[in-house]
Amino acid sequence: MASGQELEAVVRTHGTTRGSAQDEAHDTARSAAHADGPPWPGSWQPLGARFRTEPDGRHGTNFALWAAGAEAVELCLFDEDGLETRHRLTEQDFQVWHGFVPGVLPGTRYGFRVHGRWDPWTGARWNPAKLLLDPYARAVDGCYTSHDAACAAVRNWPEADVADTVRDNRDSARFVPRSVVVQDDDDWYDDHRPKTPWAETVLYEVHVRGFTLRHPGIPPELRGTYAGLAHPAAIAHLTGLGVTAVELLPVHQHVSEDHLQARGLVNYWGYNTAGYFAPHAGYSASGARGGQVGEFKRMVHALHAAGIEVILDVVYNHTAEGAELGPSLSLRGIDNAGYYRLPPNRPRGYADYTGCGNTLDTRRPQVIRLITDSLRYWVTEMGVDGFRFDLAAALARGGDAVDMEHPFLAAVAQDPVLSRVKLIAEPWDVGPGGYQVGGFPPLWAEWNDRYRDTVRDFWRGARPDVRELGYRLSGSSDLYQRGGRRPYASVNYVTAHDGFTLRDLVSYDRKHNEANGEANRDGTDDNRSWNHGAEGETTDPVVNALRQRQLRNLTATLLLSAGVPMITAGDEFGRTQGGNNNAYCQDNEVSWLDWSLIADPAWRGLYEFTARLVRLRRAHPVLRQRAFFSGRAPAPGGQPDLAWFTPLGKEMTEADWFAPTAGLGMLLSGTAMSERDRYGHPLHDDSFLLLLNAGPEPVAFTLPGEPWAAAGARYETVVETAVDATGTHLPQDVVVLGGRSLRLLRTPDGARRRTAGPHDGV
Repeated sequence: MASGQELEAVVRTHGTTRGSAQDEAHDTARSAAHADGPPWPGSWQPLGARFRTEPDGRHGTNFALWAAGAEAVELCLFDEDGLETRHRLTEQDFQVWHGFVPGVLPGTRYGFRVHGRWDPWTGARWNPAKLLLDPYARAVDGCYTSHDAACAAVRNWPEADVADTVRDNRDSARFVPRSVVVQDDDDWYDDHRPKTPWAETVLYEVHVRGFTLRHPGIPPELRGTYAGLAHPAAIAHLTGLGVTAVELLPVHQHVSEDHLQARGLVNYWGYNTAGYFAPHAGYSASGARGGQVGEFKRMVHALHAAGIEVILDVVYNHTAEGAELGPSLSLRGIDNAGYYRLPPNRPRGYADYTGCGNTLDTRRPQVIRLITDSLRYWVTEMGVDGFRFDLAAALARGGDAVDMEHPFLAAVAQDPVLSRVKLIAEPWDVGPGGYQVGGFPPLWAEWNDRYRDTVRDFWRGARPDVRELGYRLSGSSDLYQRGGRRPYASVNYVTAHDGFTLRDLVSYDRKHNEANGEANRDGTDDNRSWNHGAEGETTDPVVNALRQRQLRNLTATLLLSAGVPMITAGDEFGRTQGGNNNAYCQDNEVSWLDWSLIADPAWRGLYEFTARLVRLRRAHPVLRQRAFFSGRAPAPGGQPDLAWFTPLGKEMTEADWFAPTAGLGMLLSGTAMSERDRYGHPLHDDSFLLLLNAGPEPVAFTLPGEPWAAAGARYETVVETAVDATGTHLPQDVVVLGGRSLRLLRTPDGARRRTAGPHDGV
């Protein structure tokens, strides 16, 4: 909070009054950062800072900033001592202020001060006392330190109802980060993108810092960094598990909110973006003056060389500037009404469809340009292979409603770069009508939370019947079959960064978020978890054995379902957060992966079980369908591609789907696949019978006979979660499936034609 003396220095300005202290409010020392003279006119494009060499051999940097409503723009350069010098950008074309400054080299730190009207009632919040990040900065140096002076308005004005209308003229430079000029001369001539088809993709959601910080095989100086994730020890775990893509929690430059800093915490997950082009400097072992850019690229190179794609979790729905009394870090001070959605009836405030104080206005061309320029940059210059869009419904809002023909979605669909990479929507936001699971257009996959909820409920015995489970196991055709989409539009997951870990899902009935400092009010109460008789860790062998079986049940269900599975990092070896289901602010042992677990025989077994299922999935196309099942045979007398069975071995009827039951059989026919090989020949595979029993008591299953199993066929046990079972069975044999367990049986097809992959052999 500001002191009384500081408040006395504030100039109160209402309406369109700019205030007589506008220019005098800046008393920052102006010892010149190195520049060989004033700016030349330069070019209005590309936006951002671009180092280049002029025809006369002089080096310098071109700066270009879109600021449509601004009255003046100052470029601020900082020398090695942090002293600032300012240059007016006098050229403006197409709403872009620009200038070429000779002598400005890579590594130079800079920012902008933007002049204009102070009129919050119309959404105008220009305040040149605030140093602003370049929205197109390729690197950022320094952190945001919570302080009232970073806000464009007076946070603690005595009349609270008008506080956001009172301009704060104190200089913010001491409390905010700087943009960095980067020389980007890397080409990708030796990079080989894996280009894994969607149907063959296995995602691994991972936090760069948390995955590497305690890994014993990574050198200490590289832990917690991009270089650490690129280290052979980290990559060995990924390839050993068999995943095809890492989905990185946000790596755009981000900052911690004021309320977290006040409690001594940080925004660990990173969903609070301050720079859409800059790799987060906190994950860099190469410093913050541009080295983070090359280090990120080398990480992508290393992962690609191992056959692993890189997907970024991106947060374009809101920024770190928050609501009216949040810090003025970039867009608010450049053109508040030009970047953010402001309510028509109250442009003083922000339309908040994100729960984070503001929402970017993707109806505006300059916002679409910012986002798509950023996306293309990460694909073409940083090498990434796709994106997962946080709260994607907010990006598709027209007026108040979500519009699947929105200009942003149209821009992505027609873009020759972006239309070729993997696009994943988190298909909801917090506004009315924001839940859009199944609603996104072709090209988009979606996080399927209905899969998560259904599978959790089934294995904890909370489903009255198996109707919805059938849809989720077979690719969620009820959600994704419309509009020409495929099963791989469904990203299936049981856990994610947000919520319980897999181990905590079977160990806790309630969240335990006290360490977050919000009296356990934060985080969802709809966990759909079950502690199996004891809250938290226990030495009870019966409880622990049941929990281990449930972990295998959940893992096997995920990896044997049609769609794209996503594993959360550490779930494969029993990572726990101690019951915290909202660890977004826990940059400590709560969130960091404990690699000692993988040496524990109990948890090593879960890792090996998970890896075996990933290999099984990769080896058998019938387990990763490219098209939805029809339930029909491709030829008269043949097997349908999919059939469902009761424990009596009878094909399920309409009534069976509505009947209370905990048992279900699903048969996938490898001889009735619609998939073809590269020459157009029908692709044959083994057939698989998946048996599930979520009840507490054993269930006797009769194995299907003809026509489901050909004469002389045998069922071989491949996976069993209750016991380590092997052996073969004949059609019509009765097998006993233990309580709360799963069994997968295979009927080999000697005529199948397929190409064995590097992880084959199951």
